[in-house]
Amino acid sequence: MSVLLSIKPEFVEKIFAGEKRFEFRRALPAEEPRRVVVYASSPVQRIVGEFRVRRVLSTTPEALWRRTRKHAGIERDYFERYFEGRQLAHALEIEMTTRYRRPLNPWQSVEAFFPPQSFMYLRTLQSRGLSLPFAA
Repeated sequence: MSVLLSIKPEFVEKIFAGEKRFEFRRALPAEEPRRVVVYASSPVQRIVGEFRVRRVLSTTPEALWRRTRKHAGIERDYFERYFEGRQLAHALEIEMTTRYRRPLNPWQSVEAFFPPQSFMYLRTLQSRGLSLPFAA
């Protein structure tokens, strides 16, 4: 399954530079994602690339930090604030990144586009007009 994720531009850069090998999430789709299309949030506001998900890790925040800290791409205090009050934390392990040569402006191709708060199924966007450089 393929999803679109909104990711802060600073983290997008770290993902495509290979510094951030885990994308942390408080919620996951019902079906485990295998492909993530990356929407760089404000001020970029473009679909900039994609990555494959090697595996999904789901455990307590403390255990997740121990397993991912070397390649988290974020500081521990940011991680702790993000998962504050949560019993369960998730991380998508990133592999095979592809940065698009030309970022896509979703407002030009997707009917009634809005950036997802958590995730959006790619098939939903494709049914509304999104065409990506690579096959789903």
